[in-house]
Amino acid sequence: MRLRNLLYPAGLLAGLAVTAAFAQDATPPVADATAAAPAPTLDGGDTAWMMTSSLLVLFMTLPGLALFYGGLVRAKNMLSVLMQCTLITGLVMVIWVLWGYSFAFGGSESAWWGGTGKLFLSGVTKDSLSGTIPEYVFCVFQMTFAVITPALIIGSFAERVKFTGVLLFVALWVTFVYFPIAHMVWDANGFLFQQGAMDFAGGTVVHINAGIAALIGCFFVGKRTGLGKDIMAPHSMTLTMVGASILWVGWFGFNAGSALAANGTAGLAMINTFVATAAAILSWSAVEGLGRGKASMLGAASGMVAGLVAITPACGFVGPMGAVILGLIVSPVCYFFVSVVKNAVKYDDSLDVFGVHGIGGMVGAILTGVLASPSFGGVGYAEGQTMAGQLFVQIEGVVITIVWCGVGSIIFYAITKAVTGLRPTIEEEREGLDLTYHGEAAYHS
Repeated sequence: MRLRNLLYPAGLLAGLAVTAAFAQDATPPVADATAAAPAPTLDGGDTAWMMTSSLLVLFMTLPGLALFYGGLVRAKNMLSVLMQCTLITGLVMVIWVLWGYSFAFGGSESAWWGGTGKLFLSGVTKDSLSGTIPEYVFCVFQMTFAVITPALIIGSFAERVKFTGVLLFVALWVTFVYFPIAHMVWDANGFLFQQGAMDFAGGTVVHINAGIAALIGCFFVGKRTGLGKDIMAPHSMTLTMVGASILWVGWFGFNAGSALAANGTAGLAMINTFVATAAAILSWSAVEGLGRGKASMLGAASGMVAGLVAITPACGFVGPMGAVILGLIVSPVCYFFVSVVKNAVKYDDSLDVFGVHGIGGMVGAILTGVLASPSFGGVGYAEGQTMAGQLFVQIEGVVITIVWCGVGSIIFYAITKAVTGLRPTIEEEREGLDLTYHGEAAYHS
């Protein structure tokens, strides 16, 4: 994410009603590349903002995601979700400083991984810089992204997975799937970065990556015992709404922080994160109201997250009107996958990780290539690039992420299943994972 402002989105749904006139959009003037760049110096304002952003992204996982997911499961599994989020946070933070930072941003000229140059944070000191901020701060900011991505995955097989299996899978997955994708997209030597992919804050690295792993996990773990027969309604929509709201607040660190500076680009990402999310809430509630006759709190929370996901790759590239358009589009698409496709294919994505994060990430990634056009109020494309060319790059990025994550996830679920197992017994599942694995209950009568 060091040069995150050039990053890549990708997507599944491109050809909207885009006219040929936009296909040849001109690019805004680019600064003279031959001008000597001044040596980077520490900026106190940028550093303060990036330290704050890092805390905001951590806040997204603990307690935001933990409460959002926890409220959506049954009461007997509430603590299991909180524990999985908490232990994933600890596990990935340790892995990150041992080898994750190096594998993603280790200075290798490889297009596929960062190498071993910064194992155990070798060479990173209080005086080393990443742009205008201390490298330690950049390392921590990136670490919070590495934490939340695998935590998103657990929603797909919530209420029916072994605790040890989750931890083993996460350790393997972040090492061989997340870190290489982060390098490909956000490091200057990465393959997709070199292709000109635009992913400002993680549409591919975080959301498509997590969504594909979640979908594959649904099939490996299997359906919840009693699905379609037992009542499996969320036990606390109050906690889910609180968690979703925390996610929205934390997402400003996620998106505006990805400017890596306190500047106008951060301000653009900030306003886009407001208005795209607002539009997606309205859009989801409208579609649900028309389809079901009632707009639910669950739907509004889902629309909130869908809007946040879709604007993530686009937030530094599109204008506020483009962000509104993106928010209005993403919710009906995600709603269709959650309410129609999931039932037709019959996979049990407990908390709709694929339908919201995977699909929403694809929509946002692809439409970044459209809405970044100056015709829609966006910042434009790299010199010589057209809308059609950028769309191709975006789709290329999505496809590479899907394939890399899909193959890797299949391998690591299979390894986990062989080593620890993935599924508790039927008796343990019926008792609830809180007591089965943690010997505690979230609530006492």
